[in-house]
Amino acid sequence: MSKIKVLFLCTDNSARSQMAEAFLRQYGGDEFEAYSAGFEPKGINPYTNRVMEEVGIRLSGQYTKHIREYMGKTHFGYLITVCHEAEKKCPTVFPGVGQRLHWSFEDPSTFVGSDDEKLAKFREVRDQIDQRIQAWLAEQKNEAVL
Repeated sequence: MSKIKVLFLCTDNSARSQMAEAFLRQYGGDEFEAYSAGFEPKGINPYTNRVMEEVGIRLSGQYTKHIREYMGKTHFGYLITVCHEAEKKCPTVFPGVGQRLHWSFEDPSTFVGSDDEKLAKFREVRDQIDQRIQAWLAEQKNEAVL
């Protein structure tokens, strides 16, 4: 059985979509294959690496990608936008996508504060994404049973 490909889409592909990709890689097992991309990729935010390493996930092998790298070239079972901007910019018809979902998370990279405050914001968003991925995977398993 082939894995279901999931694309997480964000504006910069520097934080939220990278975290979602990493968590799905961690939890998705043999059922899912995770990808991420952005409309204006800027490189992975250093805080993203730091907070993911805190929970034992290294982003080695992940890098920022433009949506054009995948659009119309790869079939995805799911396209999940993780920010309002990506949801607005994403074409309503995306070739090669089975289902489209929208999960909105605050952009931690726009948060202004001290180093400790920025880390706290990245941790907060990381934990929200972690919980959402786990809940979604539980939903997928429940649907498969029905």
